Amino acid sequence: MSAAPQRVSQLTPGEYLEIERAATFRSEYYRGEMFAMTGGSPRHSRIKTNVLVELGLRLKGHECAPYDSDLRILVTATGLYTYPDASVVCGALMFDDERRDTVLNPTVLVEVLSASTEAYDRGKKFNHYRRIESLREYVLVSQDEPKIEHYLCCDDGSWKLTEAAGLEGTLHLPSLGIDVPLREVYDRADFSETSLHEPA
Repeated sequence: MSAAPQRVSQLTPGEYLEIERAATFRSEYYRGEMFAMTGGSPRHSRIKTNVLVELGLRLKGHECAPYDSDLRILVTATGLYTYPDASVVCGALMFDDERRDTVLNPTVLVEVLSASTEAYDRGKKFNHYRRIESLREYVLVSQDEPKIEHYLCCDDGSWKLTEAAGLEGTLHLPSLGIDVPLREVYDRADFSETSLHEPA
């Protein structure tokens, strides 16, 4: 999901949350500015839905639970409020305040890449995410081909990259103890649509 800057500057986090909770559309927040989230392509939506379905099936009865892009995440260390395409939280949810609508402790975060957000998701956003103490895995899902990049946080704080590619590939999520076949992630994803058709 992409973000476009809105000309509202130097808001406090509290002012942002007051606006956001009353808004009819979602916005990220960082350093006093709000960034409105735009919609994605049908293929982006299909892949994201598949990811959530597969996580839900495999984590049924598990202490870890998946959440969709309606769940707001706060990176406490940097002040970024954001909405990942999917997240998994293990154990009790930790909240930012008494409203209990902003979560602090994701274990896994997933972003489905698009032309408008790929550089951000790989770069600055990942730099933010790496500051989340609870985060163990970061998953980048291509929507142009069956390919998933998986980053695992190692004991020394470094991040190890592995890739799964092709419909016979499998995404392994060690912190959750589950495997997700790429064939299921990309079920009914129409690759005849090119990224040029995505909203800007």
